[in-house]
Amino acid sequence: MTDPLTTDAVTVLTRMYTAEAEYLAAGGPGAASFDLLAPYFSPDVVLHQAESLPYGGTWQGHAGMEQFFLAMSRTWESFDMVEQEFLATGETAVVLTQVRARARATGRELAFPILQTIRVEDGRIAEVHPFYWDTAAIADACASL
Repeated sequence: MTDPLTTDAVTVLTRMYTAEAEYLAAGGPGAASFDLLAPYFSPDVVLHQAESLPYGGTWQGHAGMEQFFLAMSRTWESFDMVEQEFLATGETAVVLTQVRARARATGRELAFPILQTIRVEDGRIAEVHPFYWDTAAIADACASL
C-alpha cells in the first residue's frame, strides 16, 4: 500500500475512496476490518450527518466511523458512488458525488447528489460535512410502510 500520509487533500481522498471500495468488497461493516480505512481518518475525526437521515447525527473517532458504516449498511442494500468531482485548496476539499442507492427496508432506488466539505489535517481526514439536496426524499425512501 502507498503511504497514506500525504498532505494533499485530493490524494488523501482518492486513496480513502479506493480503500473504502476494498473495505466494502471484503464484506464491509461487521465482516471486514476497519483497519483498511483507519489510516485515512484522524483518530479524532468528526462526521456530521443530517439529523433527519436514518444514519443522522455526529459520528466521532474511528469507533464512530465504524458505527456509521454499520448504520449505512443497515440502511442501504446498495450505495454506489457513480461519479465524483474534487476541488481542493490547502486542507479543505469539496467533493460532489452522484449516488445511486437502493434502500434495504423498502427496495426503493434513488439517484441523488451529495456535496461534502472535508477538512484534511496532517494527511488524514479530520472533519466531514455532507450536504444532501433532499433529505426528506432519502428518509422517505428508507422508511418501511
